[in-house]
Amino acid sequence: MITIKSILCPMDFSEASKNAYRYACEFAKSMGASVVLLNVIEPRPIAADMTLNYIPLEEDLAAAAKEDFIPMIDQCKNAGLDISADVMIGVPAEVILQQTDDLDVSLVIMGSHGKTGLSRLLMGSVAEAVVRKAQVPVLIVKANEKEFISEG
Repeated sequence: MITIKSILCPMDFSEASKNAYRYACEFAKSMGASVVLLNVIEPRPIAADMTLNYIPLEEDLAAAAKEDFIPMIDQCKNAGLDISADVMIGVPAEVILQQTDDLDVSLVIMGSHGKTGLSRLLMGSVAEAVVRKAQVPVLIVKANEKEFISEG
């Protein structure tokens, strides 16, 4: 028998990662598992030209992610699920893989691609790296997939 104790769900708040969150909650509910949401912020290089427009610092992005996690955590807790969330700074694939080991998760559920543009390309490579290197099963959820999860 396969036992899923905890599920890691990396989030960048794209449609694909929001769908992955829904899957993670549904899997957790049916298997009695806990959910760990994880947002990884890539460090930004410091611009030599300080006249450039303001680019949010990692701390600003982390604070925004923590705020974005609040309704997601509340929704899962209201459904009786054990859920936590964390924001870390680093190379996304490396942090996800390290957290998979550190937290001893049973399953990773993540979006196939992140936000549009360069972020979409990068998140695709993150998902690919996690699939290739993870020591646990990885479920990849697409942004535009059909609605299979019932809302009740």
